[in-house]
Amino acid sequence: MNTNADRAPLQLRLVRRRQVLARGLAGALVGAGATIAVRPASATPEALRQAVAAFTGGRVPNNGRVKLDLAELVENGNAVPVTVSVQSPMTEADHVRRIALFTELNPEPSVAVFHLSPRNGRAVVATRMRLATSQQVLALAQMSDGTLWQTAMDVVVTLAACVEG
Repeated sequence: MNTNADRAPLQLRLVRRRQVLARGLAGALVGAGATIAVRPASATPEALRQAVAAFTGGRVPNNGRVKLDLAELVENGNAVPVTVSVQSPMTEADHVRRIALFTELNPEPSVAVFHLSPRNGRAVVATRMRLATSQQVLALAQMSDGTLWQTAMDVVVTLAACVEG
């Protein structure tokens, strides 16, 4: 009779085996003179521009109306609390449709997109995000009339997250 308890040790051995194989492959590559990049290729200013352009439809956002509440100095980049608020009456005629967070040097520049409606009552979102290294964080908001607003903030991270290698 096979139970879950009987299968658990086998699953643990498979995970360990995969880890050993991955480490062995990485060691062989380094031994052969290959280098392993800590910052992925997608973490470029061009990748950020493309991600923002996809959100904005290529239009240039205005500065203002968006407030980014984020510590300027972060000890650990693994779970950084961030709050974005937008000045808006949140009525049917004038409300925030979307709020987006972008980072300059994370492996994926688009962190999150929040969809809102007048039923939200307030244009405020809060979450936690990873930060690969010290970088700029960008918050954008799209209003019901189609206008775009933005703000940015430089954040210093002392212990990075999102590191590959």
